[in-house]
Amino acid sequence: MSSRIVGIDIGSASVRAVEVSNPDRPTRTILKVQELSLPEGSVSRGEVLDVSSVAMTIRRLWAMGGFGSKDVVLGMGGPRVLSRELTMPRAPIDQLRESLQFHVQDLLPVPVSEAILDFYPISEDAGENGPTVNGLLVAAVKDAVNANIGAVANAGLRAAHVDLIPFALARALTPVGTARGLEAIVSIGANSTNVVITQDGVPHFVRIIPSGGDDITRALSTRLKVSMQQADLMKRAVGLEAATATAEQRPAVEIVYEIAGEQLTAIRNTLNFHLNARPGAAMSRILVAGGGSELRGIGRALSEITNIQVVQADPLGGVPVDKKVRASREQFMALTTAVGLTLGVTE
Repeated sequence: MSSRIVGIDIGSASVRAVEVSNPDRPTRTILKVQELSLPEGSVSRGEVLDVSSVAMTIRRLWAMGGFGSKDVVLGMGGPRVLSRELTMPRAPIDQLRESLQFHVQDLLPVPVSEAILDFYPISEDAGENGPTVNGLLVAAVKDAVNANIGAVANAGLRAAHVDLIPFALARALTPVGTARGLEAIVSIGANSTNVVITQDGVPHFVRIIPSGGDDITRALSTRLKVSMQQADLMKRAVGLEAATATAEQRPAVEIVYEIAGEQLTAIRNTLNFHLNARPGAAMSRILVAGGGSELRGIGRALSEITNIQVVQADPLGGVPVDKKVRASREQFMALTTAVGLTLGVTE
């Protein structure tokens, strides 16, 4: 394996990359970071629609960032990627993966032949008909994965691994060995929100909610008849802090509260779905990440609606940054996925 690897996070509006040295060792270090806007309409909710345009952007990103490796780990998420809890008869992991196609059709929105399947084992139990393995099914529509891989390949890079974005978030924010009990990660992106529940750092539950920070911006833009740029500035100015809003800001405050309230309710319901199936389980804290977590008052509001402590996560997962790296706080806040992707690389 190369001593350097690059995690690449293709979002709806931009592509981000982080190069890490010695990714599988304690001496790992972030060497380079870069972000570049994508042509409008070239990507939708993390899925590449225009391979050539995205490939061209990635080539420019590599040139601007001066990345020293062409080996990349590609993250996948969005509406055409899903994760579900699954229990199967105990068997070697290779056999479990080979037999997935016979167990999961009812869980998939597409025929098995059109999906890429994987299984992430978590624990074992003694079932009524013999030993079982509990884990997470990961399924992705082939066309979506192949389009993203194609964009990377057309940019002259090699996709060494393709990983589920929620798993990358868990590695970065609740690493095994340092995590404490039952925790939730809530990573709020532009168009989706990843919710990952971990037990001692091991992912046990994943949901991707198809709503994010841009939904608030679009609502402000549409209802108040302002540009998306003006709407984004409004959102940042008022946040979820009604007490400090001026009379002129009240219309914007009401819209932000409405859309953010719907998102917070979806997050709470997702957490409750997992907890209600496990009587007596108690969540120690929620870690918020992603650009959307910068909305003023979002942490307090999430804590109030869930009655769980909320803390802002370290976006870089504690990985040291080379002193030559220059990036703003806002840029670092958006890099968690790309960092986490590199942390899954082993010899």
